[in-house]
Amino acid sequence: MVRPEQYPLTRSSLRNALSLAVLLTAILSCAMFSGCAMYRFGACSLYRPDIQTVHVPVIKSASFRRNLGEQLTEAVVKEIETSSPYKVVGAADADSTLEVHIDNDIKNVLAENAYDEPRSLEMSMYVHMTWRDRRGNLITQSTVPLDDTVVSLAESANFIPESGQSVVTSQQKVMQGLAAQIVSQMEAAW
Repeated sequence: MVRPEQYPLTRSSLRNALSLAVLLTAILSCAMFSGCAMYRFGACSLYRPDIQTVHVPVIKSASFRRNLGEQLTEAVVKEIETSSPYKVVGAADADSTLEVHIDNDIKNVLAENAYDEPRSLEMSMYVHMTWRDRRGNLITQSTVPLDDTVVSLAESANFIPESGQSVVTSQQKVMQGLAAQIVSQMEAAW
């Protein structure tokens, strides 16, 4: 057992304890206020903090198939709302605008039977996108400077008509894949 008489409090020991407390307080305050203020955690750290809202106009299509632009617009809006922190709003309220154009959609025969009937087909779609902020400046994701960047994306899905799959089901798979690719292009550059 330690008795207080063995370790008397002196002025020098109090001064040393006080200076140690001041030193620790100074170190902790420097650590709190130096460089740690802008760190972000979680999924929000993948996206730009200066943009909260996105306007997605109806996607234009160069295809002869009907309603591809509208279907892809719906898929992109759903993907933005579910897997990014951005909110899709009208043009007047948006921080940025995401423009997508369907360049081409192709249906290829992968395999035929002996009577030249298609057994396995592939549906491919090619799009390009541009993402601009409110002032019209291009928002780029890559470290390589690209002039008036148009990001080209492609997606394909196989389908077998004999098993009950159709062009519509493969188009839906393609559009979901393209929507995921488009939203992944909206992530901030490292």
